[in-house]
Amino acid sequence: MEGKVYFVSGIDTGIGKTVATGLMARSLRAQGVDAITVKMVQTGNDGFSEDLEAHRAMCGLGLLPEDEQGLTAPQIFRFPSSPLLAARLEGRKVDLAKIASSVKACAAAHEVVLVESAGGLCVPLTDEALSVDFAAAQEWPLILVTCGRLGSLNHTILSLEAAKARGMKVAGVAYNWFPGADPQIDEDSLAETRRALSRMGFPPAIVRVPRVPHGGPYPDIDFSELFGHD
Repeated sequence: MEGKVYFVSGIDTGIGKTVATGLMARSLRAQGVDAITVKMVQTGNDGFSEDLEAHRAMCGLGLLPEDEQGLTAPQIFRFPSSPLLAARLEGRKVDLAKIASSVKACAAAHEVVLVESAGGLCVPLTDEALSVDFAAAQEWPLILVTCGRLGSLNHTILSLEAAKARGMKVAGVAYNWFPGADPQIDEDSLAETRRALSRMGFPPAIVRVPRVPHGGPYPDIDFSELFGHD
């Protein structure tokens, strides 16, 4: 029986997907769930995935066999940009079939696979496909990463609408701490995000993620609210 795959994407680049993904894997493993993470497309690196290394550190792990086999970072490009541009600059295309087969191989060996996207939900992967298009075609439920900074609510609702328009299931939202966020805006955005989830027919499941110091220590957060609703 294949493991369950979740697509972890965000409202923007730099929104904290890597931290949220790593902490979700940490939480699942602490509960006895055999979880693994995949960085779907890594840009800005050459031959390795810094995001994947961060996931492993948060879980207190070294490299896994799937890491050594290249299954957990199936597409890596050097230029820090959208996958479409980064691939084009190397005379390549993002190999969607390779990503799908790599995730499938991970799901064959693990109970849960968390697939971290590159950039925001609608970042282009190829001339034909946005990230959300590819994830929807794979039928991966979405976990959306957002925060309470000014302007995030608009991007959150637009992202949820993009997912709904493609018939995606949404498992919930990881709501990251953001430095300097106004407390009133933060609380209002949280409440409005919950209302938007319910209005669109998604589970109103939101887990707050506190400030995480670079390099740890890493908090133990219960993310179980995001799993099992899809």
